Amino acid sequence: MLTTTVDIPTSDGVADASLTRPDGDGPFPAVLLFMDAIGPRPRLVEMAERIAARGYLVLTPHLLYRGGRAPLFDLSRLGEADGRAALFAKAMPLIGALTADVINRDTAAYLDFLAARDDVRPGPVAITGYCMGGTNALRAIEAHPDRIAAIASFHGGRIVTDAPDSPHLGVASITGELYFGHADADQSMTPEQIATLEKALDAAGVRYRSEVYAGAHHGYTMSDTPAYDEQATERHWRALFDLLDRALPVG
Repeated sequence: MLTTTVDIPTSDGVADASLTRPDGDGPFPAVLLFMDAIGPRPRLVEMAERIAARGYLVLTPHLLYRGGRAPLFDLSRLGEADGRAALFAKAMPLIGALTADVINRDTAAYLDFLAARDDVRPGPVAITGYCMGGTNALRAIEAHPDRIAAIASFHGGRIVTDAPDSPHLGVASITGELYFGHADADQSMTPEQIATLEKALDAAGVRYRSEVYAGAHHGYTMSDTPAYDEQATERHWRALFDLLDRALPVG
C-alpha cells in the first residue's frame, strides 16, 4: 500500500491530509480517519494502513489545518505530562473553533475530494474517529446522513454537553449505523453523559452500539502516549472491522 500527502481545498483554505491507498486497481470503498487532538503523526498512518490492508482507501485529514500545516505541535514529549499539557494548551483554541457548521463544511470538502477520485467506489463512506475526532465524526454524519454509511467513535469526549448545539442533540437526522467505544472513567464522557447519549439515540431510532471499555483510559488507542491500552485497542479493531464489514463491505 502507499501513503501520500494530499491537499484538499475547503471553504476556508486548504486542508493537508494523508491518503493511504491499498494495493490493486480499485475502486475502493473509502474511510475517513478523524484524528485526535495531537494531530497527524506516524501513529495515525499506522492505523490508516491497518484499515487499508482490508481493502479500504483511507483519508486522514488534518482537522486543525486552520492553524497551519502539520505538524503544529512539538511531539517529542508526548510521554511527559508537562509536554502534553503544553500541546493541549496550544490545541484547545483550534479545537474550540471546530463548530458544528465548520465540521459540516469541512466534511463536505473531504467527501467531495473522495468522490472525485477514480479509485474511490461511488456511494457513501464511513468514518472512524478518535478523541475529538470521534465527536466530530458524529457531527459529520448528522450533517451528511446520505453520504456517510457509518461512523465509529473511540474515546470521544464532550459528545454530551449543556450547550444548545451539543452533538447528542442532532442525532435524529442519522440514517446510518453508529458505534461508540467509550473509555472507562473518562471525565470528558461520564457514565451519566453516556446514558444521555444512549437515551437520545433510542428516542431517534438510530442503529448503534455503545460500549464502555473497562479499565481503559481516554486515548487508549494511541500507542505513542501513556494512555495506550493494547487489549482495549485490539477490541477497538474488532469493533471497527465488524462495523465496516456490515455497513461498508469491500466485496
